[in-house]
Amino acid sequence: MLVLERDAQALRNALASGSDEISVSLSRETAEFLALVVDAQANGQEVVFSRMPEEVSPEDAAKMLGMSRPFIRKLMDQGVLPFRMVGSHHRIAVADLETYWASERDRRQEAMRQFSALENELGLTE
Repeated sequence: MLVLERDAQALRNALASGSDEISVSLSRETAEFLALVVDAQANGQEVVFSRMPEEVSPEDAAKMLGMSRPFIRKLMDQGVLPFRMVGSHHRIAVADLETYWASERDRRQEAMRQFSALENELGLTE
């Protein structure tokens, strides 16, 4: 996070100059993020920024991941998604959701690679 904080400060300092054109050195990570935002705006897409809470309910987690709330609860019960109790309410760290989503993406990509290799081995592709 230090790199992002440094980049944010560099941007604030450059903008404080009041000039219409600024020059600033940014990390690749920040530059890639800004390119996505600028590309979206250039293509007429709506860009919305909001602060994400550190923890969410199972219902909110389900919405974020495009899954059902019962499936999220199943992942919690299986220990796949860590959670904590706040009174009688379950809370899942957004960082844990991101970790889960990244691991699922990697798992699915590997499964597709294996499937494609099997298709080639069996001569099912043209």
